[in-house]
Amino acid sequence: MGTYADLVFLGGRVITVDAEFSVASALAVSGGIISAVGGRDDVAPLVGPGTRVVDLRGATLLPGINDSHLHACAFGMATPPLSLDIGHPAVSSLADVAEAVREAVGRVPAGQWITGHGWDTGYLDECLADPSRLPSRCDLDAVSPDHPVVLYSFSGHATWVNSKALELIGIDRHTVAPPGGAIVVNDSGEPTGLLHEGAQSLVQNALPALSRQERTDAIRSALTTLARLGVTSYTEPGLGPGGDGIMRGALGAETLDVYRRLLTDGELTARVGVLLLPTGMASTAEEFARALAVPGETGDTDPRRLAIHGVKIFADGIVPNKTAWMHEPYVGGGCGALCVGGETDGERITEIGTMIRHAHAAGHQLGVHVTGDRAIDTVADAFAAAVSEHPRPDARHYVIHGDFLTAHSMKVLAAHGFGVNMNPTIKWTVADMEEEFVGAERAAYAWPYRDAIDAGVRVASGSDAPVTYPDWRQGVATMVLRESKAVGRVSGPEQRIALAEAIRTYTIGAAWQDFADDWKGSLEPGKAADLCVLDGDLLTADPHDIPEMPVVLTVVDGQIVHDTLRD
Repeated sequence: MGTYADLVFLGGRVITVDAEFSVASALAVSGGIISAVGGRDDVAPLVGPGTRVVDLRGATLLPGINDSHLHACAFGMATPPLSLDIGHPAVSSLADVAEAVREAVGRVPAGQWITGHGWDTGYLDECLADPSRLPSRCDLDAVSPDHPVVLYSFSGHATWVNSKALELIGIDRHTVAPPGGAIVVNDSGEPTGLLHEGAQSLVQNALPALSRQERTDAIRSALTTLARLGVTSYTEPGLGPGGDGIMRGALGAETLDVYRRLLTDGELTARVGVLLLPTGMASTAEEFARALAVPGETGDTDPRRLAIHGVKIFADGIVPNKTAWMHEPYVGGGCGALCVGGETDGERITEIGTMIRHAHAAGHQLGVHVTGDRAIDTVADAFAAAVSEHPRPDARHYVIHGDFLTAHSMKVLAAHGFGVNMNPTIKWTVADMEEEFVGAERAAYAWPYRDAIDAGVRVASGSDAPVTYPDWRQGVATMVLRESKAVGRVSGPEQRIALAEAIRTYTIGAAWQDFADDWKGSLEPGKAADLCVLDGDLLTADPHDIPEMPVVLTVVDGQIVHDTLRD
């Protein structure tokens, strides 16, 4: 070959994730590209005086992890010190949340907004004891009568505020929620302080937008965490004007500018794919078409480091808010609805179909947030109709979350080469809680990995951080075990998949979603040197132990971005 390698790995389990899922013991990297994979004899000629030789000592080398659905700016903003941690296990009751807010009040100037992230009624004692008990402004008013408080749920689909925040925002009993949103009220018709779905924009519009420096700090914080976890690529699933009303604009168009600057300055330590977000959690087809006409740009950047892949649409909400659109009613009644314009289900079906058709005809990949089974069927059929009307090869549209994929939707997605982006760490988090909303049988079925793979649907996995912590190791364990976070109970054992299949969803499957499976996602000569080294033998480990296996080295484009091997 005439040149020496920059990095050579020996003595490990090299999981190639090639078509045969073959396992080697050595790998070489030259100029950011994998130059050899095999045994010691295959890489020995590439070792020169400047080559770093890593003795893996039985550790596992696998492709860099591709978290295919991760809001990095929002994740950075949602974690301390930029936000209060009010998720499990940091808090376990409404009283704990109030205490965290009380402490924050003592630290910040009078009148300053206090923000927190992560509350989940499935892990709050008072709510567990009484399922009808929901967070309320009354829980916060006593500890923060003068500071406005905004607390985001773990899902991002509900916001909890105190009375001072309601006052400043201008929400009272006469306020009408935006289409697709809900202002929760008590028996007297007064707002309780809970806002669902699109109604959260009322809060966001009253908050000061994130500064460029705050966005930069948030993304830097997220990148540091991701490097430590072995994540080398991720999708920012929705940046644009539709994100201006979500988490102080963390998903806004200005965040894309920050990414461009970080890349220019050499600070972007992961590959980033972007879905544009023309409109927010609720819109009409007319609004969507108008916003879609304004192009998003990445500027003169390396498309392998920062690229816009397509656009995102919100089709419905989520099961815990009973806003996912279901075929059968929730426990207690109601089926949810599509969160787009229209007064009837028929009108809303037409609206979402028009939005999908318009984006497809414009040449975009589509990622559609959709969780309920009836909504997923609607979106899958709309994908198929759009392709039929405007034939376009290899569009790679996909449903985001796809909690309750049906046999019908899987058949349609597979027939047209479409995909699904699932979230195993969310399954792990909500498995026990969901029974309260959809019953035991449907809750167990949620996120049907086995059925989707068997149906031929392209499957990728993502954390949806900050909804869950972006730990792919827990995701892999959950796909293999289907055990819940709260009590470890098995939820839907028939939907378990094999370890190799689980790894594919975080590597080559995610690369397919990025239109990049020809140059990343597996460890084969000629592909990008994006690598993750896990201490121990992943292939023989007890799945219960996988979440604790340390990531000891992360490489992006041949450059080491995390290294504890030399510590």
